[in-house]
Amino acid sequence: MNDHSILENQPEKVDQPPATSAESETTAPDAPAAPPKIHHDAFTWELPAEEITLRIRWFGLCVGYVLVNFVGNDAAIQVPQLNWILTLGAIYALADTWFSFRGRVFLGEWPLIISVMEALFIGLLCHYDTGLNSPFRFYYLLSLIVCSIRHSPLIAYVTLALHLLSYTMLLFPLQNAPADWLTQVLLMVVWMGWVAWASIAFSSLVKRTSMELTAANEQLKQNQELLEDRIARRTSDLQESQALLIQQEKHAAFGLLAAGIAHEVGNPLAGISSLVQLLNRHNNDEYTNKRLDEVDAQLRRIQRILRELIDFSRPATTERNRCHINEVITESLNISKYYKRKKGKKIITRFAENLPVVQLVRDQLVQVFLNLILNAMDATEEGESIEITTEAREGQILISVHDNGKGIKAEDKEKLFQPYFTTKAKGTGLGLFVCRNILEHSNTGTIEIDDTVSAGAKFVVALYCDEVKDLGEIPPGPPQEIKFVTT
Repeated sequence: MNDHSILENQPEKVDQPPATSAESETTAPDAPAAPPKIHHDAFTWELPAEEITLRIRWFGLCVGYVLVNFVGNDAAIQVPQLNWILTLGAIYALADTWFSFRGRVFLGEWPLIISVMEALFIGLLCHYDTGLNSPFRFYYLLSLIVCSIRHSPLIAYVTLALHLLSYTMLLFPLQNAPADWLTQVLLMVVWMGWVAWASIAFSSLVKRTSMELTAANEQLKQNQELLEDRIARRTSDLQESQALLIQQEKHAAFGLLAAGIAHEVGNPLAGISSLVQLLNRHNNDEYTNKRLDEVDAQLRRIQRILRELIDFSRPATTERNRCHINEVITESLNISKYYKRKKGKKIITRFAENLPVVQLVRDQLVQVFLNLILNAMDATEEGESIEITTEAREGQILISVHDNGKGIKAEDKEKLFQPYFTTKAKGTGLGLFVCRNILEHSNTGTIEIDDTVSAGAKFVVALYCDEVKDLGEIPPGPPQEIKFVTT
């Protein structure tokens, strides 16, 4: 079963933007954006720090090879040993580089092991070079800079202590120490301490700035998503409003057309009816009188149809009146008897007795029930039945329209109330959408599809009614088959 417009011809569908996932969501008031939440993987400092570390490390190795093999001319320099130590450092740098390409940090979980290895590495370079005066002593400064970039201040200060210990070990044996060894050691201690402090401060500033930029970027992403969601909701609202407006305009045009046709046809019918009445006054034979009575009966039938057409097509009112639900459904049934697919359908009503009157817009409810009845007629074949039930339960008046037709596919049920969704070859896709909007926007009730039925489809309209709470449950009445009289 699919939705049906009360107009027989299919209206042209308006151009609509591509559907988004937000179109099926209920429009909610815009809420202020929540502060961004930085996830654990939103800000990753390790890999950028590792890239800086690798560049400093390879720079130091290249400079070391040049100093040992091309610049140094001191006889105290032990070139083979220095080259071996630099080669070990290059092997370590290669391993670090390979891990970096794989998005990991070599020995990242044991930073103090790296600090011990670097203190030993630099100490050996200075030992096999010229001791306290070795240019390799400046590697301590590079190591402190790298450690401050990669690790916490605590690790950096522990590394500073290890490097100071490594450098002071170059004094032994004391007889080989230079005369100004104390000045050199103190100066190096000052340099190491200052570089460590400055590197830690600069690194903390960079990390804090990076985290603030990351937070701002996350905020921008959230604002963008919120804006896209709002645009999608507004687009959906505009699309639904446009669909309702088009449907209302077509109903208004249909009403004007119906009124015009009724007027144009009514005048000749009135003349023909007068002529028939004049002929009936003459002394005619029995055959002629019988035929005139048949003509008069058909004329009355046409006039009755025109009156019903005019009543249905009159401008709708939004004024709420006290109405009996059973009477509203009966009015919808009287209109549906002219539908071309009514033939051969068995319509059964089970109207509850003594239902309280409800305050509602009668014309709107007539349209809702008419759409549901026409849908049921479209979904059933000749010989199949449609059952309309009214009852009071759970503080509401429940109206169900149940057909034993082919039913609705499970994947289509979620889209039934979306505009322009239809399974008919000539359907408009606005019938159920209009029904839902009439009930919800007027705060009259709700409409849902009942998933518990085993055959066919069942739609349930729940109308709000305070009087029902005092009356308790009112069960459906006995079944009655509707016999349409159109003659």
